[in-house]
Amino acid sequence: MAAQKITIEPVTRIEGHARVTIHLDDNGQVERTYLHVDEFRGVEKFSEGRPYFEMTQITQRICGICPVSHHLAAAKAADAVAGVKPPRPAALLRELLHMGQVVQSHGMHFFHLAAPDLIFGFDADPAQRNVFGIIEANPQLALKAVNLRRYGQQIIERLGGKRVHPNFAVAGGVNAPLSVTDREVMASERETMIGYVQEAIAIAKDLLGADPQTTEHFASFPSSYMGLVDHEGGLQLYDGQIRVKDADGQQVAQFQPSAYKDYVAEHVEPWSFLKFPYYRDLGWPQGTYRVGPLGRLNVADKIGTPLANDELRLFRRLNGGKPVEGSLYYHYARLIEILYALERIGQLLDDPDILSKDVRTHPPTELVGHGVGVIEAPRGTLFHEYWTDEDGLLTRVNLIVATGNNNWAMNTAAGLVAKEYVDGTRMTEGMLNRVEAAIRCYDPCLSCATHALGQMPLQVELVAADGRVLDRVRR
Repeated sequence: MAAQKITIEPVTRIEGHARVTIHLDDNGQVERTYLHVDEFRGVEKFSEGRPYFEMTQITQRICGICPVSHHLAAAKAADAVAGVKPPRPAALLRELLHMGQVVQSHGMHFFHLAAPDLIFGFDADPAQRNVFGIIEANPQLALKAVNLRRYGQQIIERLGGKRVHPNFAVAGGVNAPLSVTDREVMASERETMIGYVQEAIAIAKDLLGADPQTTEHFASFPSSYMGLVDHEGGLQLYDGQIRVKDADGQQVAQFQPSAYKDYVAEHVEPWSFLKFPYYRDLGWPQGTYRVGPLGRLNVADKIGTPLANDELRLFRRLNGGKPVEGSLYYHYARLIEILYALERIGQLLDDPDILSKDVRTHPPTELVGHGVGVIEAPRGTLFHEYWTDEDGLLTRVNLIVATGNNNWAMNTAAGLVAKEYVDGTRMTEGMLNRVEAAIRCYDPCLSCATHALGQMPLQVELVAADGRVLDRVRR
């Protein structure tokens, strides 16, 4: 038979516009697979000429899913541009805002985007395999999922005035202290939310453990890993040093975020607008790595909250203490991070400085003119770097977004799953859904990664060896 190409467009249950092309050989078997990200890239360029302090509001408009990450990374870069260090209470409040986002973002992904595949199976009817199917199958679980996300969003709203695109962090700190009333409201539901997440972790373990062979081998591959850690090697999401470990779990680097360009380089392929970051010393493609929940848990030595740390110990047993490689385990790792975020919210609310009114150090009149801000967005390590003139107007901006850091990993995952499950001689919807599910493990945010304008569909194409498009799926 003639070679073929399958196109999946759009990839569903992700944020943004992507398509997958699966190229078949003359026998109808998968030869190679590409994840194409076709959105327009432009935020770095159109930010030039704006005052640096506007970036806390400009960059979070890249996305409505994780605006807090861009808001805080921009604030940290603005701190450095201005040469100012926020007071400790401001740093605590920024981290509290971030924990609210981790809860709502991770919660939405697991329950609304990932759970349909885990609960109903990859081959289930697409009409059932969605959030409405979850509601019908387990309305109590669905209600808990909604309340968990609501809790995270209300933390954002109480601090930043809005649940989406908050106005809170500024150069040198934050623009308002936390009130006693807001603190009490945040604290009042926290234990209930911890119970919800513990229930979700139990469910995820049961679902992933029901077919251990598939779970361990689905989109499983060795790679390096990256994430923030504190001085003791503990998991950090707001601040810390960047650690890189190799596929054997050996540390290959740990460095200050401001030095990231000495360690991270970017590769370009002609079939995607999304760049491929890699660890510079190992070169391309040997230096590619994974970020996000799986990457962070693989580089951290411990977690600084008791319940999440206990869960981390169990997580490490999955691969005998070595890095956990299976992409489906991203979902388990994501829930562990929600548990950590909820525990960390308690620690922050109990800190005596959390109600302090000392929340901003005003910038000096003379600017440094250059700054780097790095934070662990829900999807992985996020880099913001700004340069300004003497008036504080931006002359250059560089962003490496979490999903971009996982670009190579998503392509690798999709390719492995396509080779294992897709048969061009007897195509089924479930085969193609498995390819999409491999990408969904990484919870990609493609508007963030490419800074898009316009519509965001997903397409998968099946392409013959002679270039003919044999089949196309659009969502």
